[in-house]
Amino acid sequence: MRRFIFIGILLCLDVYIFAAVRQLLFDSSVQTKWIVAAIYWLISLVSISYFLAFFVVGTDWLSKSAVVYWRTLAMIGIGAKIPVIAVLFIDDIVRVFNWSMNADSSRSKFLIKTSLVLGSLPLVSLVYGLFRNPYRYKLYSTKVPVKNLLPNLDGLRIVQISDIHAGSFTFKEPIRNAIDIINRQNADLVFFTGDMVNSVSSEMEPYIDIFDKISSKYGIYSILGNHDYGDYHRWNSLSDKEANMDLLKDIHKRLGWQLLLNEHKVLDIEGASVGIIGVENISAKLHFRVYGDLAEACHNCPNCDIKILLSHDPSHWDKEVIKEYSDIDLTLSGHTHGMQFGIEIPGIIKFSPIQFVYKKWAGLYKEGNQYLYVNRGLGFLGYPGRVGILPEITLLELTSV
Repeated sequence: MRRFIFIGILLCLDVYIFAAVRQLLFDSSVQTKWIVAAIYWLISLVSISYFLAFFVVGTDWLSKSAVVYWRTLAMIGIGAKIPVIAVLFIDDIVRVFNWSMNADSSRSKFLIKTSLVLGSLPLVSLVYGLFRNPYRYKLYSTKVPVKNLLPNLDGLRIVQISDIHAGSFTFKEPIRNAIDIINRQNADLVFFTGDMVNSVSSEMEPYIDIFDKISSKYGIYSILGNHDYGDYHRWNSLSDKEANMDLLKDIHKRLGWQLLLNEHKVLDIEGASVGIIGVENISAKLHFRVYGDLAEACHNCPNCDIKILLSHDPSHWDKEVIKEYSDIDLTLSGHTHGMQFGIEIPGIIKFSPIQFVYKKWAGLYKEGNQYLYVNRGLGFLGYPGRVGILPEITLLELTSV
């Protein structure tokens, strides 16, 4: 019964908004009224039909991609109406006050127009981001000037990817474009900085034959992110959760990636020593469980010509790295996705709501002689699209100061 009450509320809100739309179109032609009405109720039908199908017959008869897009469009339609309802409600309060004062209590056309503009902005942008941007990979090239960098390492090319979130993918072919972009960079090193899956390791199985095509001169190194531990799934037993982690570790091996679990590797590159440190998930945010131990990861790590840390959550850099590990030259992180929503115009504006949670959320940051790079993520989570923050492949080139 509560489900049908919910659908009834959606219908009532649709009627409430449409009454205001009709008033705005009072002097319009009959054709215009019919066109606007058809568009409005088509948007509403997407939302209502989804919940009817979900509550009554389920959605198992549809493909995964159809369900994802239908559900997302339904939620976008509802979300777009929230600012409309808010403005119209304010208008109603004003109307009641005017009525009590024997003043004009008709609806304000200005507020109706304002509400519809506010509703159309998220509707148009989110629908565009849903169909245009989830697989629109962008290469971000950045030079990292490292103090006292040996000539042997000048020009070292590093490719970073992060936050694959394989459980969110609905298509395979577009992902191959990302692999092509990665391999065209002729990377000396490739790093993956966590969140291979959303909840369970099997989500990555269909994409192994795609990601195992990544190549690198000196190897591919990876770490775990907060989603990789299976903490967001209800397991029947602890042994099932442990088996899930064993499967994920095996997938890293099958991909040809060297998974670093609170440990380090020292490479000889052109006669220079490069220390690669991989730490499990550490966050300064209390709601994330801490698995990592940087002291353990660095234990017995010799002095190197350069040290690179892979740490999924960028808040770890401020929390521990720059305070206690001044010998770590470069830290690579992901996790934030740039919230998959924002505005970036180089040299003009760089904004995402995620910056109110993470001060360092995308791109290169410097403190003293240490650097942090935060990747915007290759995949997506929740909303299966991106608005203003495109999926990222990072190319970092080390240069001497």
